[in-house]
This record gives sequence, structure tokens and C-alpha cells, in this order.
Amino acid sequence: MKTILVTHQLPKVAFETIVNDYKIIMPDKGLISSCMLDRWIGRCDALLPTYAFKVTKEIIDRATNLEIIANFGAGYDNIDVNYAITKGILVTNSPKPVIEPTAELAFSLLLNVARRVSECDRKLRSSRGIEIDVMENLGISLYGKTLGIVGMGAIGQALARRASACGMRIIYYNRKRLSQEIENVYEADWVSLNELLATSDFISLHAPATSETYHMIDIQQFNLMKPSVVLINTARGNLINERVLIHFLQEKRIFGAGLDVFESEPEIPSELLQLDNVLLSPHNGTGTIDTRVESTRYALQNIINYFEGKTLLSPVTK
Repeated sequence: MKTILVTHQLPKVAFETIVNDYKIIMPDKGLISSCMLDRWIGRCDALLPTYAFKVTKEIIDRATNLEIIANFGAGYDNIDVNYAITKGILVTNSPKPVIEPTAELAFSLLLNVARRVSECDRKLRSSRGIEIDVMENLGISLYGKTLGIVGMGAIGQALARRASACGMRIIYYNRKRLSQEIENVYEADWVSLNELLATSDFISLHAPATSETYHMIDIQQFNLMKPSVVLINTARGNLINERVLIHFLQEKRIFGAGLDVFESEPEIPSELLQLDNVLLSPHNGTGTIDTRVESTRYALQNIINYFEGKTLLSPVTK
């Protein structure tokens, strides 16, 4: 019987159909302990890690029986993929289940920041209160505005679908242009990154974390943006130079930001916690009950397909 080591507590319902065919090792709560890891890492045939667990060279070297790493989630920068491949270990990810919930959160952050929903809620509940007046607490309308999507993959397109329904114009930046057919669906225009930054009323980041995208939004890029722009990031924290972002928010050189990811998670700069024009979310883009179950099943299906000699759902290659 093959052993699957799961590095974080995940929904037990997702494992119900395979408990008689595989030995499942999973913590009862939270992230795997060092003691539990020490006991099982050298005995597992498959590893199912979450983003919080770093699959380093040292971990891979200790996993002497390991044949496949099935990552939970679309990203896989928590895994030393190149080293795993050199050791003959397959790596997969779980991109499909995260598409809709991440787009949902990105859109909710966008709408919330634009209309200052959470900010006004906090002030209403505070001792200082809030002035209710026709010219106070003004936000920004979405209808007729331009949304610039950086990274028009599956999640970016799911966001575009929601934004289009609200009457927004869609522009996007990709290294490669999408097909005319896909562009027509969203009436989307392919533009350069600089043009997107300069003309968008809202900007949402959906690029992967790579050496090329590190700090892709830095001071030069912020200087191109409108002072009325809203910036949303549900991708990876290091796409943005966080110190520069804080400065632009403090100086109100952009209208606001909605962040689900941060440069040094789980640490969040104190300046962000003190600002009213930024909305913070705890890396919760896929944080629904449905998605946790679906993502677990998807990752498990990659493992099952591998051991049964079937085609992998989503192999990672470098």
C-alpha cells in the first residue's frame, strides 16, 4: 500500500474514497509538526504539500521513497521543482479549482476598495464615528471604467468576465497575445505593461512569481499610474515592491489597494495595518469550503493517476 504524506490538515471528506487503497498520513490540525515529518518523510511514496510547506532540497533528499509531489494549489514556488526532477520525482499542481474563487476575491477586493465598504464600516463602529453627508465617504464607480489585468490566464479571464458584467472596459498585458476569439469574448485589448499602468482605473495582478516578475510593480511603474487608480494583488506578494506601495498609499498618490498576498508572509508591515486606503486579506483567495475540498481531490487525483499509470491532470515542467 502506497503512503501519501499530507503536510497540512485538509478536509477529511476528500480522502474518503481512497482510504482503503492508500495509507494517508495527515496532521489532525494545522501544519505538520517536525516530529511527524521526521517520522514519515523517508517512508512516503507521495507528498501532498500546501503552500506553507517548503519542499527544499533537504526535504527531497530525506524523502528516499518519494515518487511524486502533488502540490495543493496553482502555484508551486514552494517546491524546488528543478531539483525534484533531477531526482526523478514528478511534480504536479492543482490549478483548476482555484480559478473561480480567486477571481471572486479579486473582484470583491476591487469593489470593496472602490466603494470604501470596509473603511466606512470600521469608522461607523469606532468611537469617533463617521460623518454622513452627501459629499463625504465618496468612492469610485466601476461602470465605464478601465480594468487592466496583468496576466490574462484562467484567473485573469474569470475576473474579466465579472468585470465585463459590470460594464467595465478590459485591457490586459501578457507576454503573448491571446487569440482573437478569446479577446472577443471579453472585448479585451492587448496593450504594453506601461500603457496598461498609465491608462487603467483599476489594475489587478495575476502573474506567477518568477525572477522576471519580482517587483514588476516598482517606483517607475507606480509613477505611471493615475492618482485615482485602485491596485489589486491576489497573485504573489513579491510582484509589488511593498515599501514603495506603502509610500504611495501614505501620500495618497494612488486611491487605494486590495492585497491578499504580502512580500514576507505571514508578516504584514505595520504601516499597512494603519492605513485606511488599503484592504487586507489573509492569503485567502481560495478560502472557501468548496475549494478546499475540490483542491484536495484534484491533488489526490494526480497521485492516483500516477500510481495507476494514467495521464496526470497537471504536470509541472521546467
